[in-house]
Amino acid sequence: MHLLKIGKNTGSNKPAVFMDCGFHAREWITHAFCQWFVNEAVSTYGSDPDMTNLLDRMDFFVLPVFNIDGYEYTWNRDRMWRKTRSKNSGSSCIGTDPNRNFNAGWCTVGASSNPCSDTYCGSSPESEIESKNLANFIRTNKSVIKAYLTVHSYSQLLLFPYSYKYDLAAHHSELMSVSQGAIAALRSLYGTKYTSGPGAATIYPAAGGSDDWAYDLGVKYSYTFELRDEGRYGFLLPESQIKPTCEETMLAVKYIANHVLNNLY
Repeated sequence: MHLLKIGKNTGSNKPAVFMDCGFHAREWITHAFCQWFVNEAVSTYGSDPDMTNLLDRMDFFVLPVFNIDGYEYTWNRDRMWRKTRSKNSGSSCIGTDPNRNFNAGWCTVGASSNPCSDTYCGSSPESEIESKNLANFIRTNKSVIKAYLTVHSYSQLLLFPYSYKYDLAAHHSELMSVSQGAIAALRSLYGTKYTSGPGAATIYPAAGGSDDWAYDLGVKYSYTFELRDEGRYGFLLPESQIKPTCEETMLAVKYIANHVLNNLY
């Protein structure tokens, strides 16, 4: 798993944003966005004042492809594959839903204990090597990671905790106002309308998600993006929409990062 660290090397610890893409193999626009972000960060540093300020004062940990084996499988075998590609003991069905595999109300709601299900929660929390690697990295670097952004598709949503319960997060009002600012920034470019809110109430209850897990660990600014579109093309978003999707999403990520930088904790 390739993790990129982007930021000006100041020789001291800087606050950081962790962002991953490609949890679910078929969500191809997400892998594209992480790559787009990395390119924009390194190529506009020094010319774009906003990006320069962000990279001078904070670091970005970017995991462009979380579910590597699943992603490869969508290129070579089944374009609509979602889960990991791990074997399940006692079953011929393959894979676990990595976004049901974290220790946040694990397997209680919106997840399945059946290995053949697309929302199989795994044999235990962090049973998947991908989940465990991500969780270990965030635990190890918890002192500097101030935001966790996980990029999915599709539905045009910006979600925050909780998804495993209907209770509001302790920082609900701030998380909501930041999400509303972020989706307004996103909409300013092409008019793309997003909805924001807590996961359970906004889409559906789902336990074991990485965003809820990171939030409960103490990463306050924890968000899940659901990128374009709203279902016309779904996971098969046409190539012509890659650039505009990435451009508008960039504005939302920058908005959140700026808020984090100005509200360190």
